[in-house]
Amino acid sequence: MTMRDILPQTFRARELYGDFWFNSEPIPVTALRGQVILLMFWDYASAPCLRTLPYVFEWRRRYDPFGLVTVGVHTPRFPFEKKIEDVQRAVARSGLTFPVVTDNEALIAANYECRTTPELLLIDKDGFVRYRNAGEGGYASFEHALQALLYNAGAGGELPMVMDPVRETDRSGVVCYRATPELLTGYLRGSIGNVEGYAPESVVTYADPGLYLDGRFYAGGDWMNDRDCIRMAETGGEEGHLIVCYQGLGADAVLVPEGHRKTEVTVRQDNEFIALDARGTDLQIDAAGRSYLVLEEPRLYSVVRNREYREHALRFSGGPGRFAAYAFSFTTAVIPELISKN
Repeated sequence: MTMRDILPQTFRARELYGDFWFNSEPIPVTALRGQVILLMFWDYASAPCLRTLPYVFEWRRRYDPFGLVTVGVHTPRFPFEKKIEDVQRAVARSGLTFPVVTDNEALIAANYECRTTPELLLIDKDGFVRYRNAGEGGYASFEHALQALLYNAGAGGELPMVMDPVRETDRSGVVCYRATPELLTGYLRGSIGNVEGYAPESVVTYADPGLYLDGRFYAGGDWMNDRDCIRMAETGGEEGHLIVCYQGLGADAVLVPEGHRKTEVTVRQDNEFIALDARGTDLQIDAAGRSYLVLEEPRLYSVVRNREYREHALRFSGGPGRFAAYAFSFTTAVIPELISKN
């Protein structure tokens, strides 16, 4: 990649006027003229954001000696992500040691015309945004652009080779299965499959239909319909559960404990408890083989990592504790038959 492949100098970087800074005092962008800045827009309850972090960590390790400055901008999608103490825990849990600013009202994102997370931007030595990468993928191209801007800024010495992909699905040219897109649960953007549908800001008693379609979630029992989530109602009625039918290799869920600081949620896949070799990093299995999540804080939970790409149905059951569900996301896999032999 050459400098001609990078965006022209038409978009000057704005100052990062956020709510709170971690790992640093506020950083004025104008004071960093002469250096290349990597700006990462992210939110801690997003699986794609967490999958992007290993690349950002490695780029920082590689290119800090050449003058790269890395800054994270935490732009939340859900209301619970605005709590400073929860963001602080997420920053520590994710291993972020570079400066991070909270952007609770998405004002920084608006100034930089960012509409999704993750979104990675490169700012050149003169203070102009010269490259952006929205969503996952494109990591090699981004690193090539980063190197070009560092050379232009006068980086001395030989820059390293572009890093190898962290996952096979990130390799250039691979063909992957189509995983089920992310499912949101709130009535503003959700995809509930029950015939009862949504009743905004009300409790609905859902009947589990027993027949599920990909790209929808289904509820059983009493659930409160909120803007951004579906919340188990405190009615003392039938045990509440959610069913998610998906195509993919693995699944994650954005869940929040309700009523108690710690809540257990039993998880089954295809009407069976999840096997040890298929559990996600947050899933626990007791001596009787029951698979469950322990919800201690609002965040993204790693639920299942299957060995093969298939269609599955996940069932999340609460009780005695209650929980709220905000989103479900799924991972894909490379199609083995289409892997290049060259």
